[in-house]
Amino acid sequence: MNSEVTTETLNLKLAQAGLRSTRQREVVYNAILAKRDHPTADEIFARVKADMPSISLATVYNCLDTLVQCHLVKQVHLERESTRFCPNLSEHAHFHDNDTGQVFDVQLDHEILEKLSSLLPKDLEPSSIDITFRGRSAAATPPANESGEPSQLNFS
Repeated sequence: MNSEVTTETLNLKLAQAGLRSTRQREVVYNAILAKRDHPTADEIFARVKADMPSISLATVYNCLDTLVQCHLVKQVHLERESTRFCPNLSEHAHFHDNDTGQVFDVQLDHEILEKLSSLLPKDLEPSSIDITFRGRSAAATPPANESGEPSQLNFS
């Protein structure tokens, strides 16, 4: 991923919210984008500690709150587990592997999203859809794509 584009996106979204970019926000954001595995705040903290030894867990939480408020990442809530953070901002679902704890993006095409929305009563209009599949994967880890990221699951 081009770090110039990443920094530009971060700066733009923060500026739109009346905030400034900080080294801490940039390091936390880059840690989420570098490995798109839906990390928890503790996992992000461990990753950024090498680049910024003085960063505190509280600062990581504050940065994550800002990134969510600025629509740079989404929170993924799994029952009885720590909140995870997802940089995929498109409408999509997640698959949670009960055995490994891994979380994978499940791309949903426009027709599926429209079909799901049509199931709602006529007077309700969704602003987002939050779907989590649970189970176990046939293999411990899906094959990686060319960029080394875990493959996404597609339902078209």
